[in-house]
Amino acid sequence: MEQKLHTPEGVRDIYNRECAIKLALQKKLNTVLHLYGYQDIQTPTFEYFDVFRKEIGSTSIRDLYKFFDREGNILALRPDITPSIARAVATLFETENFPIRLCYAGNTFINHSSYRGRLKENTQLGAELIGVDSIEADAEMLAMVVDGLKKTGLKEFQVSIGHVDFIQSLFEATNLEDEQKEEIRTLIANRNFFGVEEILDHYEIADQVKEAFHQLPELTGGPEILADAGRIAPGEAARLAVERLRQIYDLLKIYGVEDHVTFDLSMSGSYGYYTGIIFRAYTYGTGDAVVRGGRYDHLLEKFGKKTPSIGFAIILDELMSALDRQKIKVETGHRNLLVYTDATEQWAISLARSFRAKGKNVEMMKRNSWDERETFEAYGKRSSVASMLYLREDRKIEVINLQTGEEKLVNTKKKTKQQ
Repeated sequence: MEQKLHTPEGVRDIYNRECAIKLALQKKLNTVLHLYGYQDIQTPTFEYFDVFRKEIGSTSIRDLYKFFDREGNILALRPDITPSIARAVATLFETENFPIRLCYAGNTFINHSSYRGRLKENTQLGAELIGVDSIEADAEMLAMVVDGLKKTGLKEFQVSIGHVDFIQSLFEATNLEDEQKEEIRTLIANRNFFGVEEILDHYEIADQVKEAFHQLPELTGGPEILADAGRIAPGEAARLAVERLRQIYDLLKIYGVEDHVTFDLSMSGSYGYYTGIIFRAYTYGTGDAVVRGGRYDHLLEKFGKKTPSIGFAIILDELMSALDRQKIKVETGHRNLLVYTDATEQWAISLARSFRAKGKNVEMMKRNSWDERETFEAYGKRSSVASMLYLREDRKIEVINLQTGEEKLVNTKKKTKQQ
């Protein structure tokens, strides 16, 4: 049988500097979540299939990676971490009535058709606030997203906010069958509003409702669009949704993050379990949202705990792509390369121990007498090493900054005699 040396379609190896950047971003984002009082949780990479069943409202069943255990139970790799956390909270915090703040990082797996280079395995880092249904909880989540993205070095991004009740009220006002509603929902998600009007013209729908759909493309922008949304809102639920967005925005101004916030009342969310505000963060240099989130007040009920919740997930792979294309450097810490000979080995080990005791990363590499310095310089550059310490047998160290090319010679011989 032919040995497989490459990865399956839709997954890939991440190594060297790219891996260092990914871990550095996770650390930066985790710092922000912890500053807001969120505590870490880890859930299994795979769960019983029922955790992601159709009624949950997560990923389509056909896009799940499914398999069996020895007892014949159907299992699934998680396509989405939120249902896993909902299951865990319903079990582990069954009697807790105070708010629960949890954060996580983990990989998700979606067996969708590959196009535009989409990955089937992605790393997500996110947070869930469970037990509170309030504008304060909504604003906290949104402020945390903005602060987190800024912490990574991202400057040009927008968090777009919508509300499920607004767009759902429009769908209900059409009195169409679920099939037609879903078709309209897909067209709106693809920003094909001409297609929406074409469908609406085939049915007897009130002119007021048609006009509301006609204005939907304009309900995208700053807080000024909320007044227009309030005027065309088809019912009390939609009006309350707009009012909630207005109150959330007032709190976001206090947080000082309003410059990164816009509204999109046509947004319907990617998951069926969303019930209130929904939001996505966008920046240039990537073809998809770098953050997805929303309120899901009924998800935990499906696991036995009736409590409101809101959360978000940062898609690290999309964020890394955006930072790379925007030429935003992510500090990953300095690695030093210490090159020595057989004669300087004891000195090298002593130096390395001293550096490591001070928290400095040192990679040791032994050379032969005939090896050229340039060989190690080339290795250091392609391995993202910051500086090279080239130990000479005359007790001098050639220190080369591999990023700038600067060099200096350090004489340790005199210092050794004094000791």
